[in-house]
Amino acid sequence: MANNKDCGFRTSIGGQALIEGILMRGPKKQAIVCRTAEGLVEKVDELKLLKDKYPIFGWPFIRGCVTFIDSMIKGMQALTYSAELVPVEDQEPDKLDQWIEKHFEAEKASKIVIGTAVVLGIALALFLFIFLPTLIVGLIKPLTQNLVIRNLSEGVVKIIILLAYMRLCCCVSDVKRLFSYHGAEHKTIFCYEHGEELTVENVRKYTRFHPRCGSSFMILMLLLGIIIGFFIPFSNPFLRTFCKLLCLPIVVSIGYELIKLCGKYDNVLTRIIAAPGLWFQRLTVKEPTDKMMEAAIAAMKAVIPENGEDIIR
Repeated sequence: MANNKDCGFRTSIGGQALIEGILMRGPKKQAIVCRTAEGLVEKVDELKLLKDKYPIFGWPFIRGCVTFIDSMIKGMQALTYSAELVPVEDQEPDKLDQWIEKHFEAEKASKIVIGTAVVLGIALALFLFIFLPTLIVGLIKPLTQNLVIRNLSEGVVKIIILLAYMRLCCCVSDVKRLFSYHGAEHKTIFCYEHGEELTVENVRKYTRFHPRCGSSFMILMLLLGIIIGFFIPFSNPFLRTFCKLLCLPIVVSIGYELIKLCGKYDNVLTRIIAAPGLWFQRLTVKEPTDKMMEAAIAAMKAVIPENGEDIIR
C-alpha cells in the first residue's frame, strides 16, 4: 500500500467525516458531499475566514485556537446538515431537540442546537480528560506524594479513558461507518498530494493514516497536557484542574503548530512527532468502501482551487 513519502506536495486541504458523507475545506471553499438514496448530494460554500479580516488571527501560536474553535463550529454545522439528509423515519430526535424546535424558529433553533452540541462536547472532553484523571489520581494517596509520579499517573489515566472511550465508540455501527469515511478522506488527500488522477482505483491504494489529522491533534494535545502538568505544583484536584484549563490555549496553539509541521514536512523529527497520532488512527480511521471514496473524491474536486495551491515541494 502506498504511503505519504515522496509526495509531489503538501496540500492545505483538510476534511472531516460526516454521517454518510465527507466535509472538505480548501483554501477558498468548503464542500459537503453526502450519499443518499438518490445519490450524492453536494453543498459548496465560500469560506469566510477570520484571518482574512483580521490578519493577526493567522499568526503562528494565535491561529491555533482560532482555527480549533472555527473548525468545531463548522464541523458541527456540517454534521447537522448531513444528519438532516437521513430519512425522517431513521431519525430519533431527543427531547431537548424537540423542545428547541418547538419554541424557536427553524434557523435560530438550528444555531441553538449546534451551539449546545459544541458546548456539551467541550464540557464532556474537559471532564473526561482533565478533571476526571486529576480527581481519580488525587484519591490514591501513594500517587500524590511525588509531583512527577502524580502527573505521570494522571497521564496514564487519561490514555486509558481515551482508549476505552474510542473502543466503546467502535462498537456502534454508525460510528464505524463514520470512521470509514474518515479513511476515505485521508486516502483521497494522499492521492491528490501524489498528483494522481482522483479515481477510486487510484485512491484505494493509499494508506488511510495521515499525519495531519484531528485524531493526531487530539493525541498531541493529551501528551502536551501531560508535559505542562509537570509545571503545576498544586495537589488540590480542583486547583490543578483550574490551572490546566488556563493552560489549554497554550496546549491547543502548540499542538496546532506541530500538526502543521507534520503535514508540511517529512523528516525524522516530524515522523517522531506524528508517530503517536498515526498509531491512534488505527482506532479512529478505518478502510472505506468504493462508494465512500467516491464521496470523498467529489468533495475534494469541489474545493481544489482553479489556479492551484501555494505548495511546498
